[in-house]
Amino acid sequence: MEEHDRQLQKDARAPVRGDLPAGGWGARGQAAWQRWPCCAGFSGMLPAEQETDGDAASSPAGQAHGRGRALLQPRRRAARGGGRRRGIRGGMKGIKCGGVLSAPYGNFSSPNFPGRYPYETECTWLIVVAEGSSVLLSFSHFELEYHAACAYDYLQVYNGAARDQGNLLGTFCGRSPPPPFSSAWHVMAVVFRSDRHVAKRGFAAAYRKDACGGQLTGLSGEITSPRYPESYPNNAECRWSIGGGSGGGPLTLVFTDFQVEGGQGCGFDYVALFDGPTTAAPRLGRYCGSTRPPRIVSSTPHLLILFKSDFNIGGRGFKAHFYSGECQEVFTAVKGNLSSPRYPNFYPNNLKCQWSIQLPPGYRIKVFFLDMELEGRSSLTGGCDYDHLAAFDGGTENGSLLGRWCGRESLAPVTSRSNQLLLVLHTDRNTAKRGFSIAYVGVVPMNVSCTRTDFHIQIPVQSLAQLERNRIYLGTPSCAAQVVGRNFRIHTRFDTCGTESQKRNNTSVIVSTLYIDFSAGDQEDIHQYEVQCEPKRKEASVTLIAGPHPSRLSQAENLVDAQQQEGGATDAREIKSQDTSDIVFISVCILAGLLMVIAVVGLVLL
Repeated sequence: MEEHDRQLQKDARAPVRGDLPAGGWGARGQAAWQRWPCCAGFSGMLPAEQETDGDAASSPAGQAHGRGRALLQPRRRAARGGGRRRGIRGGMKGIKCGGVLSAPYGNFSSPNFPGRYPYETECTWLIVVAEGSSVLLSFSHFELEYHAACAYDYLQVYNGAARDQGNLLGTFCGRSPPPPFSSAWHVMAVVFRSDRHVAKRGFAAAYRKDACGGQLTGLSGEITSPRYPESYPNNAECRWSIGGGSGGGPLTLVFTDFQVEGGQGCGFDYVALFDGPTTAAPRLGRYCGSTRPPRIVSSTPHLLILFKSDFNIGGRGFKAHFYSGECQEVFTAVKGNLSSPRYPNFYPNNLKCQWSIQLPPGYRIKVFFLDMELEGRSSLTGGCDYDHLAAFDGGTENGSLLGRWCGRESLAPVTSRSNQLLLVLHTDRNTAKRGFSIAYVGVVPMNVSCTRTDFHIQIPVQSLAQLERNRIYLGTPSCAAQVVGRNFRIHTRFDTCGTESQKRNNTSVIVSTLYIDFSAGDQEDIHQYEVQCEPKRKEASVTLIAGPHPSRLSQAENLVDAQQQEGGATDAREIKSQDTSDIVFISVCILAGLLMVIAVVGLVLL
């Protein structure tokens, strides 16, 4: 089914002529139109004697006058009393509505506008403009039957193909018109549906091909200069207004390519950024030349991008991504949770979201996948070619790839090699799923060693700079760490600090629990690490046993390798533990040997 949906989108990109399928499409175009699930029959009429449930509620906005309402009102009241009732035969048959709109601009409206639209009608308009362009849609009049959830009459706008919840930009009813929309690609779909009660005047809409600028309301998106990556035209002026959607929050803009004619003061060609919806808002910067602008974060839910070129000398232009609301966030806490937009509901299509985890030096970041359901692998390549989640070691996508996932899988935890980790979610134009939920915890860098009788634990002070030493203890609070140089240090014998002997895999081991208390106020937040020693081999290990969600971390993993690799973050001379029992034993042996030699020599001389 997914491959079939993709083929439909390929068909939609084929050239189209005229505003309706009839006349000029050709056999292939007509066949493609008929394969759209919403468009196989785009005539609206009132079915006769169709059974329906009769528990629909009305609202103040649903009151109307006229013959149609007078005929329906008594039956709706009767239906509210319970039971079922027969539908009413429509007085208008063969209502033609919907179609493919392929001109660079145009208008369309509900059937009979400005008169009342017919009952029991469904219409779909598929707007297709030239590839590389977007569709700008606006409404000049809007009046549908009202319902709090728009369950009766409604209009839906899709960013691409209809019937895919990931493409749905919104569902609207009542008297408040939808905001202007700009599609993320060259296809937009509009679906209008009326039930068999309460007709209103409907709507009137206009669209145009918008190759330069537009109103962008998605959680994320991509912006390019006209004709990018070819040279942009002269005398261009483009405005992209970002924001106004449901996400809210500040916006982040990242330029991935930038080449605009330079000049002192950027007086020729330039890109200007404003912290608001208009040029009257505070200016965030004005850029030209070939140096990429810095990462820009607005202080409001709106951002305006203005691009201007003069009468000569162009350039390649620019490419930028924007992120808004729940689609981008930076985490600095030692532990946290994050999820895909709208989780556990379907995530939107056409997303590129980023979550950056940045912890103090020395930490590593361990990510636990609590739930994940993305679009599945490609049946052709077997790879995650469609929607996918990727993790990078470090703060950018140039870092080492730790993993790339899709579909519905149970994933093992992933640990970074540094104190920063970047998660990036890509979704394409169709087939949305539930998304993902993730927890992470910062793995405290520490060096754990043991002798035949003692534990030695050292943690760099810079890793836990916000904590007092009594917040770090082994077994019981009485065995708190001491500050020695640049380290928290715990040196204790096996017979103290709640240490116990256990048998594991037919091997005797000494086990205790290291507590690191991050609690603040009424929020308890204690991380627990199991510290283990095999005295015969003098081998120690440490395992995270309680972090972001104890019930989710039943399969704790050994962290010795990660800690040893982090050893460079501290002074090796300070964190090296001395096996004092071995030193004493060797010293006694040497002394005994010397005494024996002296005794033998003395006997010989006598």
